[in-house]
Amino acid sequence: MPVPTRPSPPPLRVDTARVVRVGAALWAVALVVLLLLGDRVDRVWTWTCLAAIGLAALGLGIMKWQGQR
Repeated sequence: MPVPTRPSPPPLRVDTARVVRVGAALWAVALVVLLLLGDRVDRVWTWTCLAAIGLAALGLGIMKWQGQR
């Protein structure tokens, strides 16, 4: 394995809980749009939004349980 010529940059400090909350908010906005469109869209997208919001809530709960929040 070749030796790197420059040192690696330090890892970025990211507030993962904020990233998950923003993602869940975007999925919630998409859900509202889909509900406003009604029967003009496939219901699989509605369930996709609900699943994403549920997984985000689960992820936030796990982060809280692990002490990362």
